[in-house]
Parts: sequence; structure tokens; C-alpha cells
Amino acid sequence: MIRAAYLAAEGFEAELAEELRLSGRRVTAWHGRLALSPDPPAPAVWALDVWTDPQELPAPSVKAAADALRAIQRNWSHLPLLHHRRSTLIAERLPPVKARPLVFPEPAPTAPLGAWTLLAPDRVLASPSKTSPFVNGEPRFVEDKSGPPSRAYLKLWEGLTRLGRHPGPGDRCLDLGAAPGGWTWVIARLGAAVTAVDKAPLDPAIAAHPGVNFRPESAFALDPRQESPVTWLFSDVICYPARLLGLVRRWIEAEKADNIFCTIKFQGETDHAIIAEFQQIQGSILFHAAHNKHEVTFARLAP
Repeated sequence: MIRAAYLAAEGFEAELAEELRLSGRRVTAWHGRLALSPDPPAPAVWALDVWTDPQELPAPSVKAAADALRAIQRNWSHLPLLHHRRSTLIAERLPPVKARPLVFPEPAPTAPLGAWTLLAPDRVLASPSKTSPFVNGEPRFVEDKSGPPSRAYLKLWEGLTRLGRHPGPGDRCLDLGAAPGGWTWVIARLGAAVTAVDKAPLDPAIAAHPGVNFRPESAFALDPRQESPVTWLFSDVICYPARLLGLVRRWIEAEKADNIFCTIKFQGETDHAIIAEFQQIQGSILFHAAHNKHEVTFARLAP
């Protein structure tokens, strides 16, 4: 019996498999990048989406499969892994899911959304509920092709959208390892005051923004005890995960940041032990976002 299904981002199946193994959750089979488990569903850092109520449905025909899904609920997202022609024909018989790109900081959709895939030509796996409000756990945005100096802004957009919270007017923010300025650009456009810290320079257009202050320093040279309190501490700095963990702990101990949002970047093999240490921080939130590469987002939000 399949009691949970965990969807990995393409290329990160091994990370999800190892996380599930370390947590004691069994995987009886992989269906593409979907890990099928006989154990109850539980949060997984490396899963873009978790199918929390999977059911196997007979599908002797395209019409029968679509009718079975419609009998459960209206809104379904399609995960095409195998039997693409047949699954496409089934999807065409279902009400369309209007997964239009979000205009950041537009909130995530709230309408109930299930997920389904074909396990075999005559068998559907369908879950009426799942953890992500997005189709296959992948939000899409109306992108800005001219403002930000890199595409790193998309993972900040996605992370803040998933958290349902973001900086705004009146907030004081610190962006560590800011150059060339993609995250600083996002924060400043939200109306917050942001101090960007990096030994490398910011993109000139971003440095000239009236809400931006630049400090040409190392993020790790800052002593949080000597810094003014901030509403948000951001870090997309390139460093070993253990070094970032030390930085985060120092800011928490100093009680100088209400909210923390960082990227844990892995160089070489994935360090699952350091992820576990981040998870031990009270109030921690960790996830591998669709726009993340070989990295995990860490957040800790004020109550």
C-alpha cells in the first residue's frame, strides 16, 4: 500500500532518497522522480511536494480514469512520467488548472489541489491532498528580464512566497554576500531599507537605489553584538555550510535579527548531518525550492 509519495526536483532524487533513508522512512519503489512509501507522510526537505493521501485507481480507459478523478474532486495537477500519450488524453478530460505565473509578491494560491500520475496504462495514482499549492511543487513567476543582475532573485521570490511573509516599508534588512545585488534588488523593491554587505561591488543600478546602503565588508567579519537590530537578515553568501551555521547561531544568540533567510550551499557531496543541525534550531524551516540548485533554503521567522 502506498501511503505517501515524495516528489524530488529533477536531478535531486539521490538527496531525497538519502534523507528518507536517514529518517527511517521506507521507499518501496521509485516512479520517475516520485518516491513511493508505505509509511505515513512526513515533511521532507528535499521533496518539492509530498502527496499525503495517495490512492490507486483502476483506469481501464481514458474516460474511466478521468471520471474517477472527477468523482473525487475538481482540481488536479498532472505529473507526466510514463505513458505520456495516454496521460495527456486523461488530463485533457479534466477541468484545466489555471496555474498562471504569479506577480511577486502575490500570495500563493489557496484553492485545493490534488496530484495524479499513471503508474501503468490501466492504473492511476492520485492524491487529493498534497503539501504544495503549486503544480508539481514548482511555482512560476512573471520574470523581470531587465532589473536584477542575475536569476538568483527567483529563489528569494519563491522562498518568501512559500513562507507567506516578506519585508516591507519600515523594515530594516541586512543582505550578506549581496553582490551583484539580486536579493538586494528584491528587498529594495518591496519598500524596505536594505544594507548590502560584500567585498565585491554591487551592480551600479542597484547600488544607486535610494533604499540601498552598501558596506564593502566580509559578512563573516560582522559582529552581530555590535550591529543595529534588523527585521530581516538575508544571506546567499557562498561558503561551507558549517560556517553559515556558525554565522546564523551568532545572530540568533545576539538577538539582533527578527527573521532570518539563508541559502545553505553544498560544495561536493550533500551534508545531511549539517542539515540536521540547522533543523535543531528552534523555529527552523528548511526546504529545497524549485529554483534552488545544490542548496537548501533555511528560514527562521518571528512569531
